[in-house]
Amino acid sequence: MIEIKMVVTVDVRNFLTSFFYAAAGIWHTLLTQRNMRVHFAAALLVLGLAVYLEVEAHDLLFLIFSITLVIMAEMFNTAVEAVVNLYTQTYHPLARVAKDVAAGAVLVAALNSIAVAYLVIYPRLSGK
Repeated sequence: MIEIKMVVTVDVRNFLTSFFYAAAGIWHTLLTQRNMRVHFAAALLVLGLAVYLEVEAHDLLFLIFSITLVIMAEMFNTAVEAVVNLYTQTYHPLARVAKDVAAGAVLVAALNSIAVAYLVIYPRLSGK
């Protein structure tokens, strides 16, 4: 019989530092990106309304996933823009493609989020 033991060591300082850097990324995006603040405000509004309307757990899960998708897309968009700006300060067609595609991903996520919110919230507001 062969016995395999795995020893996992965690450097707590490095682990906590990685969370600090991640939080700094979220904070940076909130401070510098108007659309991120709009997404956060909309998310708080929808979640508050969902709690007020006593939305079921599975529907709340759909809302949370769609909100998370939008926030993540906005953060990826911010990262793509920062990298493109770091690489070139002059106009380049591929730089524009990268930025437009990243912005398009945010739009797709936001439209999905609106559809999910409509499907979850509207029936409760209209009494259906």
